[in-house]
Amino acid sequence: MMTKIFSKHQRLITILLVAIMAIGGLVAWSGCSQGQLIEIKPPPSQDQIKQIYVGGAVNIPGFYPLKAGDSLEAFIQAAGGLTSGADLSQLRLYIPQAGEYQGPQKVNINRAPAWLLEALPGIGPTRAEDIISYRTQNGSFSNINELIKVEGIGMTTYEQIKHLITVAD
Repeated sequence: MMTKIFSKHQRLITILLVAIMAIGGLVAWSGCSQGQLIEIKPPPSQDQIKQIYVGGAVNIPGFYPLKAGDSLEAFIQAAGGLTSGADLSQLRLYIPQAGEYQGPQKVNINRAPAWLLEALPGIGPTRAEDIISYRTQNGSFSNINELIKVEGIGMTTYEQIKHLITVAD
C-alpha cells in the first residue's frame, strides 16, 4: 500500500517538474526570439504637411491629408460621405491667412459614430452606445448640456469633455 501512495506522489511530482521545465523553456525561448526592426524617421517639415478641413454636412468632419491628384469626391468619402441634408450648391472653400488660429476639432455628438465618441475622455464603448441610443430615441441634442441626460454621464464626465464636443449641424 505504501508503494502505491508513494508512486502516486512520484508521478504527480514528475508531472509537475515536467510542466515547470516546459513553461521555463517556453519563457526562455520567447525571450530569445528576434525583435522587430523599428525605423525612426524624422518628422515631416511644415512644408510637407498639407491638410484640408472638411466640415458641414458630412458624417465625420475633420482634417484630411492633401495629396497630389485628390478630388473633392475623395475628401467627401474620407469624411464618411454626405449626410442626407447636404446641399452641394452651397459648397464653400475657405483659405485662412498665414498664422490664423484654427481651434481644435470638436466631436459632433449628434453625428459621431461609436468609435469617435469612445475617443472622448471618460466615454467607453458602453457610454458611446448609450449616447447613440439616446439620440436615436430622443432626436438630436439641441445643446451640449443635454449630454448629462444620457444615463451614466454625470457632471464630472461632462466637465471633462464639454470643450471637445459640439452639436453643430
